Amino acid sequence: MIAKTVAPHSDNEDWDPFGRELFDDPSARALSRVGVVDVGSNSVRMVVFDGAARSPAYFYNEKVMAGLGQGLAETGMLFPKGRARALAALKRFALLAKGMEIGPLTCVATAAVREAKDGPAFQKQVEQETGLRLHVIDGAEEARLSAQGVLVGWPEAQGIICDIGGNSMELAVLGGGKVGARATSPLGPFRLQQVKGGRKELTAHIREHIARLAAAVGLGHERLYLVGGSWRAIARLDMERRNYPLLVLHEYRMDPENLLKTLDWVAKQDMAALRAKTGTSEARMELVPLAAMVLRELIETFQPKEIDVSSYGIREGLLYEKMPDKLRARDPLIEACRHAERTMSRLPGFGKRLHAFIEPLFGEVSPKRYRLMRAACLLHDTTWRTHPDYRAEACFDNVTRANMAALSHPERVFLGVSLLHRYKNSRAGSRFEPLFSLLSPEQLREAEILGKAMRFGAMFSIQDPGDAGELGYNATTNAIELRLTKRGAGLFGEVAEARFASLAAAMKATPMVVLPG
Repeated sequence: MIAKTVAPHSDNEDWDPFGRELFDDPSARALSRVGVVDVGSNSVRMVVFDGAARSPAYFYNEKVMAGLGQGLAETGMLFPKGRARALAALKRFALLAKGMEIGPLTCVATAAVREAKDGPAFQKQVEQETGLRLHVIDGAEEARLSAQGVLVGWPEAQGIICDIGGNSMELAVLGGGKVGARATSPLGPFRLQQVKGGRKELTAHIREHIARLAAAVGLGHERLYLVGGSWRAIARLDMERRNYPLLVLHEYRMDPENLLKTLDWVAKQDMAALRAKTGTSEARMELVPLAAMVLRELIETFQPKEIDVSSYGIREGLLYEKMPDKLRARDPLIEACRHAERTMSRLPGFGKRLHAFIEPLFGEVSPKRYRLMRAACLLHDTTWRTHPDYRAEACFDNVTRANMAALSHPERVFLGVSLLHRYKNSRAGSRFEPLFSLLSPEQLREAEILGKAMRFGAMFSIQDPGDAGELGYNATTNAIELRLTKRGAGLFGEVAEARFASLAAAMKATPMVVLPG
């Protein structure tokens, strides 16, 4: 339970436990527009981060499936067509960066460029023709950056990260916000395509290398964090088999036993049909069977209790590299919600006052629930420009599909339901009903109560509901008490009264209004 040590609420005080806003801090402003390029064995991607510095907001994101490392194990050279496509993409990225008026792009190249005989010549050509300098990193550094990318989305990540690329696969241990042991292997699908023999020989090859990885990073890790396009494609297939209602890959969590069932299921399916159903590219889907063999051996060797998908990897790891420690320590969810309130709400700063007003209704709550309450209050007014008939739906859509970090799928739905009830009394008949299954009946009720508390508090007083009255819950009489100030007595009109009654009904409590003496 969270201790009641939260500082008194006022606009001039820190908002524990998340600290003061950093938007005006020079270290945060320096990260407001950062461009990175990742030249991998399979894809070449440019990402420009913008906005809430602790939570990656994608100002621009473009990928080309160049296939630079295709056939590398056999020829020792970069794939000629892939090299031409990658160079063309990098020329475009350099011009785009100039057009966006951002600083120099940070460019890293991984397995294909570092292992190819013509890798140095490609580096030189890229610099001569685009002005971009490729920093070729080794496997250990690739693992470290990927692990840091996971920390961007999961500050409390504890376990092992596995980043699969076209020509290599890296593992790194995460714990206590630090990256531990790291190891690399030639287990990328492009490399596996060159292994001689049939399935038996390929399985033995994979098993041998995974045994070496296990010796390097150790066993006994409860969570396996998957980074890389091939893993995301498999996760999307797992969603398809399970008929999972929320198609957000980041923080999608899988049970190892069920995932093995999916791998068996995929092996029996028409891959072209699956590709059409899931929207997976042909180039990516071609690598899935080999990646599935690797994943099966990873599960068998490491025996994780949970397997989680991270959409964040090397590129986000580069952003994390630039963050000062004080920024790394912030909660990505809260920072993203603050940025949304700052840029999209009618009254920036009101979310803090709204939370202070409704907080006494809930007593002591867990730290996880506490941060969700704060996030909801920050987001409660960010869809106000939407047509009134669709605000409830827009709220739900925004939060459940938003590119937010440190937010599990059930937490997304909890926030979505609470924000839906910020604008609407009932959720019956909603097109979002399939997603409600991710919450228990009690969690749905708690989200509804939070939403209706915000619905009342947000309209009770435009400036500060705390100046108009004080909310409280009396467990002895099972009553919600609203103690009005003189100003509040004038504000408590029939609409406010109806919303207060609706809140009490959701709590199955008696509404009590205490007039000023």
